[in-house]
Amino acid sequence: MAPSSSASPAKAPSSVSVAHKRVQNRAYSDIIRERSESPPPKKLRSMKEIMAVAKHVQLEEEEEEDEEEEEHDQGSVVCSGAGNDYENLVCEQCGSGEKDDEILLCDKCDKGFHMLCVRPIVVRVPIGQWFCPSCTADQRRPIKSFSQKKIDDFFRIQKGSKLVMKCTSPQDIRRRRKRTLGYHKKRRRLLPFTPTEDPARRLDQMGTLATALTALGMEFSNELTYVTGMARKRANQAKFENGGMQVLSKEDTETLEQCRAMCKSGLWPPLIVVFDSCEGYTVEADAAIKDMTLIAEYTGDVDYIRNRQNDDCDSMMTLLLATDPSKSLVICPDKRGNIARFINGINNHTLGGRKKQNLKCVRYNVNGECRVLLVAIRDISKGERLYYDYNGYEHEYPTHHFV
Repeated sequence: MAPSSSASPAKAPSSVSVAHKRVQNRAYSDIIRERSESPPPKKLRSMKEIMAVAKHVQLEEEEEEDEEEEEHDQGSVVCSGAGNDYENLVCEQCGSGEKDDEILLCDKCDKGFHMLCVRPIVVRVPIGQWFCPSCTADQRRPIKSFSQKKIDDFFRIQKGSKLVMKCTSPQDIRRRRKRTLGYHKKRRRLLPFTPTEDPARRLDQMGTLATALTALGMEFSNELTYVTGMARKRANQAKFENGGMQVLSKEDTETLEQCRAMCKSGLWPPLIVVFDSCEGYTVEADAAIKDMTLIAEYTGDVDYIRNRQNDDCDSMMTLLLATDPSKSLVICPDKRGNIARFINGINNHTLGGRKKQNLKCVRYNVNGECRVLLVAIRDISKGERLYYDYNGYEHEYPTHHFV
């Protein structure tokens, strides 16, 4: 039977559409393969190529030569071992080339000076840069005159503060005498300083201190300061002292606070700062001072001794000698301080040097905190310079060159 006329024959596939699908499938597979492949590794330079463009570096054969060059860069080398360039170097002051291990080289003019010939003398070889007096303008700054307003601003004088002077009644004196009858030796009490009555003279005295502090780039501070990156206040505890620390009595603590209050109100101890060609800045008494008078508290930034092993500051003061050496503290008056910074030490290797001593440096436990006080050990005349022994504790300071 013949097929129905309504049925249509099957349609053959188009050759164009089949070819198009094959191209699409091939392109898609190529994309998948490219995505699955990892990037090619980077080409690294060989050591030979790196050394060909690297800068030349000269290495020292001996460690001693390297140390000598490092000291020379810091300006504190001595002639011996410095090389042939300094074989004929002589001191500009005395003209001698002897004791070449004591000749310092100025970092600016490159001239040499004996440590004892330069003025002021240099006690020990500086760690950092060193400049001779001709290249240092700060050492020749004259004493400036300051107005009262500038002095008040510099020392942060509190004009409105009321100073309360402690008065002792006859009844208190009699009671104190009864209490001391049982002691075989009378304890000596600290005395507050007697400020100069003349306001103009006090202004001159404070002006000399302001000049010295400004010349050294320091700020005035009449108390211990705790700076970020150094020791914290909680580290300064007298209970950490190895063997204990003597406690400041209640009466002497009141004397200390009285002196601090007088300074805040503008009443200053009778002291002036002068510049000496041999000693540098030093302190003189501008009036008679009695024995056991509290001269000043040693102030500055508090830091750990371990952080100051290579410090060049020659005025660091021991504050705490802890049982754990890592907790020992020092006072560093290189950025902040008061007049105690300029009181010089004696030459305790000679009889004449020891005779000049008229102050003592004592560490006290004041309300659980370590403090350092400078106290007169005898009557001091007007015009007499103030000195104390730098070697009051176990750390030996080289004072044999002191005048």
